[in-house]
Amino acid sequence: MAAREADLYAPVKAFLEGQGYEVKAEIGACDVMAVRGDDPPVVVELKTGFTLSLVMQGVQRQTMFENVYLAVPAPGKRGWSNRYRDMLALCRRLGLGLLVVGDSVEAHLDPGPYAPRRQSARAGRLLREFQRRVGDPNTGGTTGLPRMTAYRQDALRLVRALQPGPAAPRVLAATTGVTRAAVMLRADHYGWFERVEKGIYTLTPKGHAALDDPAAAAL
Repeated sequence: MAAREADLYAPVKAFLEGQGYEVKAEIGACDVMAVRGDDPPVVVELKTGFTLSLVMQGVQRQTMFENVYLAVPAPGKRGWSNRYRDMLALCRRLGLGLLVVGDSVEAHLDPGPYAPRRQSARAGRLLREFQRRVGDPNTGGTTGLPRMTAYRQDALRLVRALQPGPAAPRVLAATTGVTRAAVMLRADHYGWFERVEKGIYTLTPKGHAALDDPAAAAL
């Protein structure tokens, strides 16, 4: 990894000159500017790591020029971090290009307008989860805690309905309003249910313990 931003300049300059650009450094606030005939100018901002500061610099340059790249060193032996896809997604969303400087310079992304493809199916699932979930049992911003989902709420309804004793899925569906009771009992996602005979289910020890969940009493 480059120790200084200046270490990135020579390879980036050579990369752009190889494409027919005239390249100059430190033109005003721009780290690198490249011009080729009547083509729109290209601006490159250099940083030794992908940071918020680098992104902000790129966005500022976009107020003047259309083609703006961010340039960072290639990763070390461990390769790209888990953030790589997020980095690309952010640059793509902002219309910024991304150059990676290693033994050579590679353009991982070119600048361009961003037109997001809506993930309608995923959005639909989230809206259905919102509509089916009762109340607001979770606290926003928390991590490492079990999430109360609509599915878990339905499972807790089935637990309460099975508290008196074994029952058939159709009976449980009728008494709880959980239309997918049969599927949930068979899947037994939480280990709360077991079949005692054909078409009859009861609670496991874990299922009885789930009755102590305060959320179960609220349903």
